[in-house]
Amino acid sequence: MCGIIAYKGKRPDAASLVLKGLKKLEYRGYDSWGVAVKTDLNIVIHKKIGKIGELNIGKLKLPTSHLAMAHSRWATHGGVTDKNAHPHASCGNRVVVIHNGIIENYLQLKKALIKKGHKFVSETDTEVAAHLIEENLKKYPGKIDKAIFRHEVQRSLEQFKGRYAFLVMSEDCDSIVAARRGSPLIIGKGHDGDYFIASDIPAFLDYTNEVMYLDDDEMVVIDGGHDFIDLKTGKEIKKRIVKIEWKAQEAEKGSFLHFMIKEIMEQKETIHRAINQNEKLMKKIADAINKAFGTYFIGCGTAGKVCIAASYLFSKICKKHVNVQFGSEFPNFQHFIKKNSLLVAVSQSGETADTLEAMEVAKKKGAKLLTIVNVEGSSMDRMADLSIHIKAGPEKAVASTKATTAQLAIVTLLAYACAGRLNEGKKLLIEAASQINDMLNPRYEKHILELAEKIKNVESMYVIGRGMNYPMALESAIKLQEVSYIHAEGFAGGELKHGPIALISKGTPCIALVANDETRSDVISNAIEIKARGGFIIGVSPRREEVFDYWIRVPDAGDASPIVNIIPVQILAYQLAVLRKNNPDMPRNLAKSVTVK
Repeated sequence: MCGIIAYKGKRPDAASLVLKGLKKLEYRGYDSWGVAVKTDLNIVIHKKIGKIGELNIGKLKLPTSHLAMAHSRWATHGGVTDKNAHPHASCGNRVVVIHNGIIENYLQLKKALIKKGHKFVSETDTEVAAHLIEENLKKYPGKIDKAIFRHEVQRSLEQFKGRYAFLVMSEDCDSIVAARRGSPLIIGKGHDGDYFIASDIPAFLDYTNEVMYLDDDEMVVIDGGHDFIDLKTGKEIKKRIVKIEWKAQEAEKGSFLHFMIKEIMEQKETIHRAINQNEKLMKKIADAINKAFGTYFIGCGTAGKVCIAASYLFSKICKKHVNVQFGSEFPNFQHFIKKNSLLVAVSQSGETADTLEAMEVAKKKGAKLLTIVNVEGSSMDRMADLSIHIKAGPEKAVASTKATTAQLAIVTLLAYACAGRLNEGKKLLIEAASQINDMLNPRYEKHILELAEKIKNVESMYVIGRGMNYPMALESAIKLQEVSYIHAEGFAGGELKHGPIALISKGTPCIALVANDETRSDVISNAIEIKARGGFIIGVSPRREEVFDYWIRVPDAGDASPIVNIIPVQILAYQLAVLRKNNPDMPRNLAKSVTVK
């Protein structure tokens, strides 16, 4: 959720570096921001509510420094106020912290610290950390060195319950300490002793593509070099440096107005990249699925809808049953997990808290873990026994588009691999990707824009689908909700007469997702029922049907129909957002990566 970025090195413009990095993390969602800059005399803090936007960094008049950290906050504990924004300082400003996550036992710690004379100025759980570390440093009246600082931060962390990512600075020394349990932190190693610490790689990708990953219950001290420590044992850990293949320009908008439309258009290429997988790996994974005593697909939000689609694809293509649950609901079904079960976790970021916890539960029970993920080296990627990287490149718009279709391509390919027809599946998806390349053009966008202008003022709309396109009806509704703020719901076409059709009135828009398969006539019949009650039918279909009031043509893509059918709805959602003057990249109340429960 929140964004973290820090710099320690030889450059004197540390404040400018971290604020520029914070701007690159805006896609994660936030309602306030702040920066802490270490000088020879003290730590200077500047923070405020609102967006960084086109902030003129020079006007802040922050001091020159070789050490700074910044944070963008999404309110959890305490309202959206300047005082609740990060960074947070101890009473005497001796210790300053920024934090992602939640300290579950902060109230007990806070009460104990108040009794010892500490004065709190915010309503946040985070401020507790600054005061607790300061309290532990009281026995050192003079300046402390990095060894003492590291030790007392570590001792303080032992008292926290919950998931977190912490960065800590002290007036006493030029070190910065970072620690994590459940929330991502990545260390970027630049040239000549430059170090970056961030919650996501794009924050520092302009400066280095060499990274080291901080794992759960680990800490790192940056002070001219790097020391990684196991928080449970106190022992130092060696970390390998990983080179990231993403290019900095991939994380920029370029000539596009928004990241969302840029990422929609990139689907011309990303589906090709997704299916360009190592055949031995795909066959190995297919063999693991076929031999597993129960295969469980889990994901949250859009990834959860991809998992539901996987259940239809596996049923149809390889005649195999797979179980599906949202990550947040998985604890209710963990009782079925056995030693020879397989858990397949689907995620863009690889950092989703609920999905990670589900993986941890399955791992404890001895199940094998597979992840389908975009971010190589993410927490899920490192936890899994086997990983498939979807290779979509950085996805910065909150509403997932290119990662979604890449995930759909992978689960389709896996279903074919399980049926022993991998090459057939690859051929199908290559053809679909070529058809999508032809589809994504200015004329197609204009045709959908004309529809968006017709329906931009509606209060509610609905999406129906059957078979493999029922999950896409659910996903379509999510896309419309996320960025247009129009109330949208997705239904299985056959469920209309069991309640939802009561919502239809004259002019109500309803999108019918149609595939040229065994479900076609039933979906058309459902659309006719809606139209008879006054609904305005928008057909997403390979061919025009008489019932359609507005037709959006898609290729006849066979088992790849979920991929081609979701793309025009992505475009429609984007255009509705723009027409309604919403920011499609950063929808209200939402964050790109949900790293807290």
